[in-house]
Amino acid sequence: QVQLTESGGGLVQAGGSLRLSCVASGSIWNINAMGWYRQAPGNQRELVAGATNWGSSKYADSVKGRFTVSFDNEKKAVYLQMNNLKPEDTAVYFCKAERASDYWGQGIQVTVSS
Repeated sequence: QVQLTESGGGLVQAGGSLRLSCVASGSIWNINAMGWYRQAPGNQRELVAGATNWGSSKYADSVKGRFTVSFDNEKKAVYLQMNNLKPEDTAVYFCKAERASDYWGQGIQVTVSS
């Protein structure tokens, strides 16, 4: 089993920044990718950004140039630096870890006020 602990969410004004952190614990030795998803009220959960242990990363078009994902393979942790936040970034953000199965964090609220 894998447990994911998320931190760093909160309330910020438009144009501000936040950094989300997610650390895996438990049976983590073969986690090969981690990432962040988000879900706003009434919407489906969507990929925000993800990174692999072989160095690749991907981003949603809506966050390219503003968000940066980084994956620490030693610690099995993933970070999301979010800059120039917009009200439409408001959502619950979920960390995901990939190995044979996918594991999800419980989610953390990010609220961007206009």
